[in-house]
Amino acid sequence: MIKGFDCATPLTAKTAAAFALDGYSFAARYLVPSGWKALTRSEAELINQAGIDIVSVFETTADRALGGRVAGLADGATAVQVARSVGQPVGSCIYFAVDFEATTAQMQTVIEYIKAASEATPEYTTGVYGSYAVIEAISQTGACSRFWQTRAWSYGKKSAAANIYQYDCGPQGLGLTINGIGVDLNEGYGNEGLWNNLKEEEVMLKVEDANKIIAVLKAVYELAPNPEIGRLADEIRVVSGQPKENS
Repeated sequence: MIKGFDCATPLTAKTAAAFALDGYSFAARYLVPSGWKALTRSEAELINQAGIDIVSVFETTADRALGGRVAGLADGATAVQVARSVGQPVGSCIYFAVDFEATTAQMQTVIEYIKAASEATPEYTTGVYGSYAVIEAISQTGACSRFWQTRAWSYGKKSAAANIYQYDCGPQGLGLTINGIGVDLNEGYGNEGLWNNLKEEEVMLKVEDANKIIAVLKAVYELAPNPEIGRLADEIRVVSGQPKENS
């Protein structure tokens, strides 16, 4: 388990260093195109320089997911543009927020939103932030691969699917003040989709996924031998932390 926080307030070199000294491993920040809470490339760099990884979350309005598929496609496309602009590496995760108590009647629309966002972000893994009910419903559909559960609206339940759990939002859900800024506290349980451009050894592709891609490349090679296929297979091995097989 690792220790993290999320905040709307942009971090400075001073505040990032203070959180690092407090033992926080990751900071969740807003991957939105504009506004006071938006993550920028310069902020991302100073967060990483402090030794803190980043979780990217896309949220414009709390109930944006009720826009369904159309909204998901639009938000996914925007999120990719912003991710590229701030230097977020391919293969890391973009979480899309469902920041309200979604009802059973609304859940299918929420699922369609996340599915569409996933379709629009093929070079990134996709996650959802939401309540226990949202995490449980979406984890059963395969609409995304990462799950960030909030304690809010979860009524004491915790999903086994959660990669991140937001366990403390402060009194009345208004956040806690730590190192001079308002934050919510989180725990990470692995495979969170964090990113840090200063960690060159960071593996952004899971071994099992890499090997599936390599198997497809081998099948293509058998049909049409080409040394370029071997080179591509080795590149995939490298980004998943495996050794090359072709010289």
